[in-house]
Amino acid sequence: MEKVLLIGGSGSIGKAFIKQHYDKYDFYNISRNENHQFELETEFPKVTNYISSIEDVFMLDVIFDKVKPDIVIHLAAIKHIEMAQRQPIMTCKINVIGSLNVVSMCRKYKVPITVGISTDKACASEGIYGASKYMMERCFLEANTFDTKFALCRFANVANSSSSIIPNWKKLRDEGLPLKVTDKRMNRMMFSLSDAARFIYRTIVECEEFFGGFIAVKTDMKAVNIYDLAKCISDDIEIIGKRTSVEKFDEDLISEKELPFTHIVDDGHVYLFEEVQPEEDRLKQTFGSHNAERMTMEDIKRLIGE
Repeated sequence: MEKVLLIGGSGSIGKAFIKQHYDKYDFYNISRNENHQFELETEFPKVTNYISSIEDVFMLDVIFDKVKPDIVIHLAAIKHIEMAQRQPIMTCKINVIGSLNVVSMCRKYKVPITVGISTDKACASEGIYGASKYMMERCFLEANTFDTKFALCRFANVANSSSSIIPNWKKLRDEGLPLKVTDKRMNRMMFSLSDAARFIYRTIVECEEFFGGFIAVKTDMKAVNIYDLAKCISDDIEIIGKRTSVEKFDEDLISEKELPFTHIVDDGHVYLFEEVQPEEDRLKQTFGSHNAERMTMEDIKRLIGE
């Protein structure tokens, strides 16, 4: 079986991918949290775990030499906007320099396919987190070669992932506390953990077909109004105001400047390449929570209950 090395794979998204493909691949994981690794091994005993950080080039080299992976999925990052704004140096060390270390190891050990997980915040970024992930995207695209293919999935919000809004709000509700909503006008793109795992797998498959060098975007995701989402969990809601100056009412997955580089693959997916694409293959308008199909209350309830 092919060997898949997950970097930061002991979180919710890594577990969702392992669950869907447990019998298809031999799985290895690099992460820094010993407790999370224990939980991962308990749930998936066949996964081999290594404790390390992507800032530690020496240990990455040791692990890559042992595993010699066929596929690498890079999930590790500082993801919280407020933390990134508060600690830009550490955010750059992990999200940019750490990602470059992953790129270097994948090139050194000639890994056939490497998929990085990016974010809608990288599109028209206004904050430290988004800017760091935009840099990661550009580095992955530049590193792409015929023999060592690199591609990215540009995620939106993943429902029910660890430390995300839905489990946090459920916890507040169960404790009898109000749900904190920044503004009733906040809208976000959101999809499920199982959809996120399927999106990664599709990108792995099509990385081979398209020879890498692209950012995959799911354009069949729906938008949710955050206040509507909160109302489906509890009636006790507190409006607290925007948390940071970089928080936006709507998030983009594809910006105006990126339209010339878009290539429509099918009704639900668009890929961004480094080269300008033929006009007939391009997306005609930007895509994000401002113009995506809006979730119904039934859609929201299904997402919460997944």
